[in-house]
Amino acid sequence: MAEAGPSPTAEEWIEAFANAAGVDPPSAEQVRGLLELASVAAHSSERRAAPIACWIAAAAELPPEEACRIAEGIAPSGD
Repeated sequence: MAEAGPSPTAEEWIEAFANAAGVDPPSAEQVRGLLELASVAAHSSERRAAPIACWIAAAAELPPEEACRIAEGIAPSGD
């Protein structure tokens, strides 16, 4: 059995996935926004909320920054 090569970096994987999906990969600014959205969702609820929040933002065609503002608005306050 042949040995597997090194795993791609996150950036390489994202670019390959975007190409396979027929879209451009996200810009560095969009990636930062999506990671912030994922962080807000995960820390406000459960970890599994992070990818679902990103899916909802994409389905609603919300820019990551706007989606993050919405998520921060429903995040619990740090009483």
